[in-house]
Amino acid sequence: MITAQMVKELRERTGAGMMDCKKALSEANGDSEKAVEILREKGLAAAAKKAGRIAAEGLVKTYVSEDGKTASIVEVNCETDFVAVNEDFVTFADNVAKQVAATKAIAIEELVEEKYIAGTDKTVQETVNELIAKIGENMAVRRFSKLAVENGTIASYIHGGGRIGVLVKVECEKDSDVLAAVAKDVAMQVAATNPLFLNRDAVDNESLEKEKEIYRVQALNEGKPEKIVEKMVVGRVQKYYKENCLVEQVYVKNPDLTIEKYLQEKSKEVGAPITVAAFVRFEKGEGIEKKEENFAEEVQKQMQGK
Repeated sequence: MITAQMVKELRERTGAGMMDCKKALSEANGDSEKAVEILREKGLAAAAKKAGRIAAEGLVKTYVSEDGKTASIVEVNCETDFVAVNEDFVTFADNVAKQVAATKAIAIEELVEEKYIAGTDKTVQETVNELIAKIGENMAVRRFSKLAVENGTIASYIHGGGRIGVLVKVECEKDSDVLAAVAKDVAMQVAATNPLFLNRDAVDNESLEKEKEIYRVQALNEGKPEKIVEKMVVGRVQKYYKENCLVEQVYVKNPDLTIEKYLQEKSKEVGAPITVAAFVRFEKGEGIEKKEENFAEEVQKQMQGK
């Protein structure tokens, strides 16, 4: 006989729906372990069914080690902003960020095949599949990055509850508490201004030539004589650098300074040069074409089990 207590315990173990638990127990003749296997099998099937749905919501999470020498950033996607605040989803994203800091994987395909860091015998992908079955939405670990530093520190900044995440690595031969504050300030700058490059040396030739050609065409369309077009292109390229290279940008917390001048001021305070060595910026869902659906129709689909 399948009791309400048996259903309750199975539901707590698996997170599956009450009716699904009751059916699984009936199919397993009351054997709870067999019922778990049945639900896992059905859960994985449900996960595969949902995998084609677009997951453009979710969270960007970061992790920084206590000594500030190692850090990671990860984007984990789901379908709706409702699930993005689900406790299980948030915990999973936090754990993956911590796992990335320690991983040797360089690709998502490698990462998701690793054992999940939260003390289970399941892989990251198996954990994703179980979350899909439990919560009912497609999910995926989309991308990750990590930074490490020997002389200096790394800081992170999360904006908008996980909409934007940033890591910034600053290097300095002299240890100082100032470094962490500088790295945090620059991380906030990166979140706000979304620079494309660290400095001029990081600007690839293809991007630069593309911009130059756009400026040439713009100048010619404005009716400017060809003899001064090149001078205009040079001027606009300088503006491009100032807008898109982090160290040349106007410092948002003090418009009288550029980031480079801000670093110079802080270097004097520390007594040694402070440089920004690298940054990473993830924005949730960027580059994903989100499918627009009628909410009422989506609810109807879910009620019908589609």
